[in-house]
Amino acid sequence: MSTVIDLSKSVYDICKEYPEVVNIMKDLGFENITNPGMLNTIGRFMTIPKGADMKNIPMEKIKEAFAEKGYVLI
Repeated sequence: MSTVIDLSKSVYDICKEYPEVVNIMKDLGFENITNPGMLNTIGRFMTIPKGADMKNIPMEKIKEAFAEKGYVLI
């Protein structure tokens, strides 16, 4: 069964609940997510869709990467 991640939650909350998400995000091009300071500040109000928009990363690519690891983004 897949783990469901709510895209309305902040990146900080998602990474706190599912620490392995940090590596998925890093591999997608969100390099700053590995910096604890960035995650604890910007991550508290940033969502995955907002970050994808800022980095010009298609949400479909993000959904596929998460699906490969057993996650469903809603």
